[in-house]
Amino acid sequence: MLKYKNNYIEALIKEIKHFYKQQKLKTLYFGGGTPSLLDISDLKQILDEFNFNSDTETTIEVNPNRVNLKKLKELKHLGFNRFSLGVQSFDDNILKIIGRCHTKKEILNCLENFNKADIDNYSIDLIYGLPQQDINKWVETLNFALKFDIKHISLYGLSIEKGTYFYKFPPEKLPDLDTQAKMYEAGLNILKKDFIHYEFSNFARAKKYRSKHNLAYWNRKNYYGFGLSACGFIENKRYANTHNLKEYLSNPTIRCYKTLNLNEQIEEEIFLNLRTKDGLNLDKINKKYNTDIYEKYKIQFEKFIKNKYLVRKNNIIRFTQKGILISNEVLCEFIEV
Repeated sequence: MLKYKNNYIEALIKEIKHFYKQQKLKTLYFGGGTPSLLDISDLKQILDEFNFNSDTETTIEVNPNRVNLKKLKELKHLGFNRFSLGVQSFDDNILKIIGRCHTKKEILNCLENFNKADIDNYSIDLIYGLPQQDINKWVETLNFALKFDIKHISLYGLSIEKGTYFYKFPPEKLPDLDTQAKMYEAGLNILKKDFIHYEFSNFARAKKYRSKHNLAYWNRKNYYGFGLSACGFIENKRYANTHNLKEYLSNPTIRCYKTLNLNEQIEEEIFLNLRTKDGLNLDKINKKYNTDIYEKYKIQFEKFIKNKYLVRKNNIIRFTQKGILISNEVLCEFIEV
């Protein structure tokens, strides 16, 4: 990929210039790989294409073995004010099994460098359901993370997608689904003591440390997506860029669009809003779509409220902790009614 770097940046800027209308951005997120591999001059060239507010949240994903103190200071000086660190695990054996290139020592060095660079707003990702990971190891991971003044933690279950290495060669000693559910519940119970659980997978020490970018997604706000395999959402149209690098370099302005019909918009509103701590506001959604959402999905709502998977209070519907554990099954019943 790096041998195509200059061509890729050229194509990326061409795409941005073609679609971006110079609106002032509320958030900007550099992710989808390892953007910190780019030189500071490369990142500046891309950032210069955008228009910011004084309080724009600007996030970049970094890997522990790809940034040193000097690079972190440069990224901060460039304007990045939020950092997302792909930790995944503090266990060197597990990191090796899942093909991560960093070590526990490099993670700790990076956390120390955040402090030295006076970077306060950073998040770490942790994965449960990994090979050779049991509930005790997972709890140890969480408790170890809490030794640091980390402001945001994201917990994700291992997802093995078709076409990946693990799909072709399943690793040994994968936790079963029941164990994964227990791991997630353990995460909730441990982190909720010191963190706000504001979305299924995300925990913030205070409201100001919530990811504004992700909140915009869960609330169905418009967002651009630029780059290879990027996706975006503008005025009820979802779009996706090609996954083929040569195609993207050849013409980065070709996109595949899908316009959502009314029913699809409502479905998205329900399952995205329900992922958040704020829940589904019936008054707001009814006004937005000029319909009675509760009546439309009365059978589903009342079944899950009765089973204590959902709770309704002051016209707000939220998941209970019990419901979060089977949220996929619950949310599926709101699709294609």
